[in-house]
Amino acid sequence: MFFDKTVQNINRLRELIKVLGRYGFEDIVVNTALRKFISAKKRVAWTRSDISVFELTRWERIRMVIEELGPTFVKLAQLLSNRPDILPSALIAEFAILQDKVPPFEGAEARRIVEEETGKTIEELFAYFDEVPLGSASIGQVHRARLKTGEDVVVKVQRPGVKEKVKTDLALLREFVRLAETYFKKAGILNPLDIVDAFERSMYKELDYNIEAANLLNFKKLYKKEKEFYIPKVYRDFTTNRVLTIEFISGCKITNIEQLTSWGLEPEKIAEKGLDIYLKQIFEFGYFHADPHPGNVLVRPNGEIVLIDFGMVGKLTQQQKFAFSGVFIGLASQDAKGIALNLRRLAIDSDVDDDRKFEMDIVELIEDMVIFANEDEGMSELTGRLQKIIYNYQLKVQGSVFLILRALAILEGIGKKLHPKFEVMEFIKPYGVKVVKEQYSLKAIGLDLYYTSSQFASLLYNLPFEIRSIVRKVRKGTLHLNIDHHGYEPLLDRIDFATNKLVISLIIMGLLVSSAISISMPFSENMPYFFGIPFISLLGLSTAIFLGVLLFFYMLRKP
Repeated sequence: MFFDKTVQNINRLRELIKVLGRYGFEDIVVNTALRKFISAKKRVAWTRSDISVFELTRWERIRMVIEELGPTFVKLAQLLSNRPDILPSALIAEFAILQDKVPPFEGAEARRIVEEETGKTIEELFAYFDEVPLGSASIGQVHRARLKTGEDVVVKVQRPGVKEKVKTDLALLREFVRLAETYFKKAGILNPLDIVDAFERSMYKELDYNIEAANLLNFKKLYKKEKEFYIPKVYRDFTTNRVLTIEFISGCKITNIEQLTSWGLEPEKIAEKGLDIYLKQIFEFGYFHADPHPGNVLVRPNGEIVLIDFGMVGKLTQQQKFAFSGVFIGLASQDAKGIALNLRRLAIDSDVDDDRKFEMDIVELIEDMVIFANEDEGMSELTGRLQKIIYNYQLKVQGSVFLILRALAILEGIGKKLHPKFEVMEFIKPYGVKVVKEQYSLKAIGLDLYYTSSQFASLLYNLPFEIRSIVRKVRKGTLHLNIDHHGYEPLLDRIDFATNKLVISLIIMGLLVSSAISISMPFSENMPYFFGIPFISLLGLSTAIFLGVLLFFYMLRKP
């Protein structure tokens, strides 16, 4: 079994190498440990049958490699398309083209999986089950059904064998990245294995439909008093980690203006309401739907807005929420210093070498935003420029921030279709002001003081124990100090060089003095003499001369 799996992984790795070569990426193979999988006799073709790879850009070829490698790699590329802090904008633009194109599997197979997961037959579960899917993706597909109680539902069924396929591809991906890690780092991707780890966690969450069900229930609780925003009901008794059953929503896409007007709804108000709902998720709850494209945002005939597909949600901590608001307040007030400060607060790690250049880039962004204020793609331009600054200065920012920026750009596109004078920034301003007020409220300041005092109290409580532990180690002689001398290596080398010369000089001096004294000393008759000098004195003098010659050549060396 292990042998079969190993052979399968090696064959898949060779297939990956073949695809890389077909698109002109032989340098990745040649310059990494991947080359050991290709024999010297075999050559991989550099051209496709339909087009020469030299007519394509490097980024287009990377996208085509991803397409050929299949759904798992497409998912990775789609995830990375939301991370402009990791990838250059040209590659992100190519990844944005990728679609999750997978044909549906047989309806009979969907029935079998539902029955296997629930332990009941389809007839026992549903009054009606449509074997023709409404839609399909790489992980699963969706079927219409009706419960015995008469409620219309949709049943999401996981694709057969997808978990094993994903596991194999993830193992392959990890091995490929490990072997080509040096290449990726030279290309500017500094933490490729960390990216694989994050993607692995994301994929395993997507493979468990119980997590999506939990997301739906959480949103249902948050918005239980909301009258104009609706979350579909989850049927937990009909849900497992491979089957998800939720309420069927009758409505139209939010961009279907003709249908909206036929129901007597005003598209402009729908656009404003939709953005208001989304901004409330970000700035009030810090818990938001991460993929609000038009297919996931529906409108009911009564004007209620409905979000579907909660497989991907984002979260912000309170501090991140404050910092994110500060960025938009800074943009509104044209405060470059404020934006720079809050971008650093958003970052998990930031190492900006030139603060003045950093602020000047933000000033340039603000000036351009004044120019683009009345353009159709103001928010898209803004988010793109912000993402470029984050990438250029290597700010490590949590993925949720990029999900928000992407979502705001999508919502602006939706809003422009429904509302010609739609301005996202005008809606964000009052929310930003509200969050800043919350940040400096007595409650927030009180909580900060409470957490700070708690940490200080914890420090004072643990300090005697820590001191006692250090003293105990000193007493036992088990205390070890590790000191790194960064930047002092040349000085330490010179000190070491001088010390060695001094030691050799002292040895030579000692030999000369002791040999001179021993010449006049009386020795036994058995002591051999050479040229009237005792052997022991001659040996000392010879050793001193030899060490003197060595010292001379040693001194010619540069430390």
